[in-house]
Amino acid sequence: MSSELVERYSKPVPRYTSYPTAPHFHDGVDNGVYRNWLEQLPQDAALSLYIHIPYCDRLCWFCGCHTKQVRRYEPITAYLRALHREIRAVAGMLNGGGRVVALHLGGGSPSMLTPEDLRALSDLLRTSFRFADDAEISIEIDPNDMDEARYDALAAIGVTRASIGVQDFDHQVQVAINRLQTFEQTKAVVDAMRARGARSVNLDVLYGLPRQTIATVRDTIEKALQLAPDRLALFGYAHVPWIKTHQRMIDEAALPSAQSRFEQARAAAKQIIAAGYEAIGIDHFAKPGDRLAMAARDGRLHRNFQGYTTDAPDALLGFGASAIGQLPQGYVQNTVATGEYQRQVEASGTAIARGIALTEEDRLRAYVIERLMCDFAVSRDELHRLFGPAAAPILAEMQLAIAFDSDGITEMEGEMFRIRPEGRPFVRSIAAAFDSYLKVGDARYSMAV
Repeated sequence: MSSELVERYSKPVPRYTSYPTAPHFHDGVDNGVYRNWLEQLPQDAALSLYIHIPYCDRLCWFCGCHTKQVRRYEPITAYLRALHREIRAVAGMLNGGGRVVALHLGGGSPSMLTPEDLRALSDLLRTSFRFADDAEISIEIDPNDMDEARYDALAAIGVTRASIGVQDFDHQVQVAINRLQTFEQTKAVVDAMRARGARSVNLDVLYGLPRQTIATVRDTIEKALQLAPDRLALFGYAHVPWIKTHQRMIDEAALPSAQSRFEQARAAAKQIIAAGYEAIGIDHFAKPGDRLAMAARDGRLHRNFQGYTTDAPDALLGFGASAIGQLPQGYVQNTVATGEYQRQVEASGTAIARGIALTEEDRLRAYVIERLMCDFAVSRDELHRLFGPAAAPILAEMQLAIAFDSDGITEMEGEMFRIRPEGRPFVRSIAAAFDSYLKVGDARYSMAV
């Protein structure tokens, strides 16, 4: 792949885990709007729940999440009181409606919670909501948090999938990002979770980190594959120090170039696929029998704030500071600062700071962008079926995109607008052509490769 092509398509654009993207949320969507949207959900709505625990016992310099370092557990205890209150409030607005098909505990480090707090949170959720018998229960794990009591607690609350952050096993890279974690620690978590009944294990690996080379990435992938994860996510490091000030601790001179990032990603992907995994979208891989791989093959893959997923719920409800929810009417986001979140929940039960109500054009463009991000293709017939005459303008945009595509990475094949294999690494940039919000406001994004 030529360096000119990589450079041209590496310009910063959104990751498209939503559309419109979060920078375009506004404060016109508040607690009252959220309550109204919740009350309109049907009694049999399929629900996915996301619980955000915004605390870590160390601050990894690469991290792009809303999180903070704590050395005492008392702030977490206070936060959990507010979280429990929010869960009760939202459940009350649903009045017993809905059925939970998925629960994800993310962060931060939800594995920091004590075993007692993990069980109490699970008990509250299960008494507040009706869970499907086959609901997927997943959690993000920092191996440095884990002990036997926590493993037993995760088994007791029914965790079916564990997601473990690896980043890179090279010691020099780990020092550069302040994330020390040995292969042996990671293996111990994988073994312990499988021994306690977790059906799926996911490992997260990053490329584009300071001091990374193709050799270190390949060595990390080789070690990760020894653990036979069911899924493996290969994310590009998003360097956004203007948003995440702790990233200023990273030596920018040690960051790889756009071309080097691209070569790292391609080398790692080739290595993973050679081991028998199927490529899913832009940055996920799964064993052929995994639900994610089957959904991708069947055209049932979706994308949300947790990345690629098989979930297609009627609503995603986010709980905790900064958590984002997705309902049929639009998106909502809780206030980010934990102290303000706790004050607002104490006062009114919920803490919505902003969001956006979807227009019909938003829904159309969201569909196109999601299909491109998931399938690298969009069906013109399906657009007509779903949106009728309203699809005409975006179909014209597809024709223009192909006409002005001097690199030949898109095509119209029959009734399908398709991204050719050589263009798939640049799908974020191609999807951005259909983003009508991109030039509105002053949002800044991470590198697209």
